[in-house]
Parts: sequence; structure tokens; C-alpha cells
Amino acid sequence: MDKFVIEGGERLRGTVKISGSKNAALPILAATVLAKGLYTIGNVPRLKDVHTMSRLLNVLGAIIEWTDKDTLRIDTRNVENYVAPYDVVKEMRASILVLGALVGGIQRATVSYPGGCAIGERPINLHLQGLSSLGCEVTIKEGYVDVIAKRLRGARILFDKVTVGGTENILMAAVRAQGETIIENAAREPEVVDLARMLKKMGARIEGEGTEVIKIKGVDALTPCNFDVIPDRIETGTFLIACGITRGNIAIEGCEPLHVQALKEKLKETGMEIMEDGNTLKAAMTRKRPLAVDVTTNPYPGFPTDMQAQIMAFMCIARGLSAITETIFENRMMHVAELRRMGADIRVVGNTAIVRGSKMLSGAKVMATDLRASASLILAGLTAFGTTEVSRIYHIDRGYEAIEEKLKGLGAKIVRRKDEDMAS
Repeated sequence: MDKFVIEGGERLRGTVKISGSKNAALPILAATVLAKGLYTIGNVPRLKDVHTMSRLLNVLGAIIEWTDKDTLRIDTRNVENYVAPYDVVKEMRASILVLGALVGGIQRATVSYPGGCAIGERPINLHLQGLSSLGCEVTIKEGYVDVIAKRLRGARILFDKVTVGGTENILMAAVRAQGETIIENAAREPEVVDLARMLKKMGARIEGEGTEVIKIKGVDALTPCNFDVIPDRIETGTFLIACGITRGNIAIEGCEPLHVQALKEKLKETGMEIMEDGNTLKAAMTRKRPLAVDVTTNPYPGFPTDMQAQIMAFMCIARGLSAITETIFENRMMHVAELRRMGADIRVVGNTAIVRGSKMLSGAKVMATDLRASASLILAGLTAFGTTEVSRIYHIDRGYEAIEEKLKGLGAKIVRRKDEDMAS
């Protein structure tokens, strides 16, 4: 296994380019089985999760190849298999997104039931209820979800709670259903909007994406298309905080400022200066220490749960007391114990972390527990005095493309090395 070794204390300066969104790319790749043919998908990040989704599409019969640094050519003309096996699905919960795509594409899907998740429960019951409402026969047997769609028909679907994956799965199935489907309490995330944009380019009739109510009028057939994935808003946010935590001055290119609006407003409250220039954000931190702010995670357009760990690392060096409340996942504070190893003063009460900022963190050996926790430990290491070693960084390779190279380009002292302790 690899680890990151970070020498803290360097102010980040320069320009960084944001990669395509992982969370947008995965459903978009899955959607290529809706219509057989050739696709060119651009601005795709080279990540472990993208590789896993590509493997799954290969199993279903697709042929996939990189034609450029960030471009995939996908041939789904021979997709006939409808079984997503356990050995692939277990590697990534987002594999469940082929469920709606297969139902809409070939009217049959057998997908391994996704297992547990480190950050909390992610049940798919809402996905299955929605598919049942569309006329699917849904059964669960021997660890697999089996769905047969002899005749998809439009329906009104009200989600009890906002579900991004559920909204995406129902979107992909409903575009081929007879009549109109209305999704109420739909997810509003930019990644959902991006999927809808691709589906509309394929010929789907969709209205209301980005709002709480999405209307879909089914069509008889879809056609393949070429499409570019939106920039990754979580990577954008992570680099904004990297700038703030190191008292840096950077330009973040190729991003979508509107997608990080909630985070930008919070960071401005800390004393950061952030300016927009088209698809570039210019950020600087001139204060010696940020001001403490309170944060509560919420579905988009609220403060993203995927930025909770990163802003907590930032608050560890803030002036004052901050309260960070997690409302999306019940087990998304495993990074707290590792930040404490670096000298952070954090007390957890229920689903809220009370953070008392200190002047400085100290380098230490820490262990990543999940994707965004990994990012928070790297951020803490960038500002800490001394050396920080972050192990189990395979988590971060799932969601950040060449993060150490991008940070080194900004002046950070970070290297990837073999973790001899983990190897032994």
C-alpha cells in the first residue's frame, strides 16, 4: 500500500486545473447502456471508481478505451448481459447506477445488492420502490436485486427523503417508460442535472432538473451521443480550503463557481478572499488564522456533506469555537480521531463536532478511513508543523485525480511512498 508523506508549512501559490466530476461521470457512464452504439465522453477523471465502472460495463458487454488523457470511447452495441456481479459491485456502491440504466435499456437487471458503507447506511429501498411504481417486478434473492420490466409505465414518485442515486436510477428508467413520470422531492445536485443534460442530448424529454420536481415524458428510443462531464465541485472545494489552510494565494481553473456557492460563502466568513472570473476562482488568505464558522451539511444547494471533513480540518486552526453538524450520514466523523492525533481539539456530541481552534497542528502518523476523510488529513498535514504520514490513501485515489501532483504544482511538499508498516 502507498502513503503520503507531507512536510507542512508551505503556502500554496500558483494555478491548479480541476478534473471532471467523479459523481457526474459514474451515472453518465452507466447511461451509455440505455441506447446501443458509440459514445465519446470527455472530461472524465482517471480514478479508481471510474475504472471500476468501466470494468462493470465491460462485464455487461461494452468495449471501453481511453482515446485521450480525459476522454473515453464507449461501444455498447454488444451489451446483452444484464447481471452486475458481486465481485465488481462490492468495490463501489455507485455500481447500483447500472440498475436503472439496464431497466431502461434492455428491460432486465440483476445487480448484486450493495454492501455497507464506512460513512453510514445507504439503503436502496427508495430506488426499488420507484422502479416498482414504474411497473417493474422487483425481487431480492441470494444477495441480488432482480428487476424485470416487461412494460415500463410512467408514474408519480415521491421520495421520502432526498436521494441522489435514487433520482438518477429513476431518471434512467423513466426516459423509456410509456407516459409521464413525475419525481417529487428529487435530488437537485449538479451531478443529477448533468445526467439529465446527457439524457436530453440522447433524445429524452425531461423538465425541471435542478428543482425538487422533475417531469419525464417517455420516448420510444434514444440515440448515443458525445458528452463532456462537468468539473468536480468537491475537488474545487478541497483546493479552496487547501488555499485557506496554508494562507495561500491560488487560481483554480476549469471549475464551475456556481456549484460551490454554499462553500464559498462560508469560506468568505472565515476571512478568505474569493473572486470569480468565468470558470476560474481566485482565492487568497491573508489572515494569520481563519475565523471560526458554524456549518450544517444539507442536500444541494446546502453545504455538501462531502466537504464536511475538509472544513473541519480548516476549523482546527481557526480563531474561536465552531460547531460542525452532519445531517446526511450518521457515521461521517471518523476523521475526528485522526485529527486529534495531530493536536486538534474536537469534541463530538451526537452528530455535531465542537472544534476549538488552535494556533498550530503537529505532524503525525494518521490513517485515512474514507475518501473525504483522506482529504481532510492531507489538508491538516499541509498546515501542520513537521511531518505527517497519511496511510491507506487508496481511498483518496477513488475521488481525486493525481492530487499529490496538483499540490506539488502549487508548492506543497508531498510525496507518495510505499507504506512499509502496512505492508508488514
